[in-house]
Amino acid sequence: MAHFAKIKEDGKVLAVLTLNNSDMLNASGVEDESVGQQYLEKHNNWPAKMWIQTTYNTKGGKHSKGKAPFRGNYAGIGYTWDQDNQIFWPAKPYASWVKDITNVSWKSPIGDVPALTEEQNSQMTARTHFWEYNWNETNQSWDLVNLLVS
Repeated sequence: MAHFAKIKEDGKVLAVLTLNNSDMLNASGVEDESVGQQYLEKHNNWPAKMWIQTTYNTKGGKHSKGKAPFRGNYAGIGYTWDQDNQIFWPAKPYASWVKDITNVSWKSPIGDVPALTEEQNSQMTARTHFWEYNWNETNQSWDLVNLLVS
């Protein structure tokens, strides 16, 4: 089963449809994205160029079965197709975050979330605290919070 994202002119994903692999075979019997696009245009009244193949096996630039990742992420409704980088991007989590093309993810302007300390991890294991870092867009910082408050 093949999957195709239906996109708007601005690259926003409107839907993801499945297609029988047999409906995207070229004259040589090889799966061909353009054949699938033509099939979808004919049967869904949406321009062929606005159907982009995707795979549910790829997320965060990694393929779940060890194969080459395909288009960064499996497309979802509300994702955006980045034609230049050939990546489906989920919604930007915060206005200040930027695309990390290498890791196919959004990154805060100050980097990754800090690691918890050994003491914080021990407290979580003991279930006396539940520590988590949350992004603070106003202060552009990672704020440590205890979600297990007595």
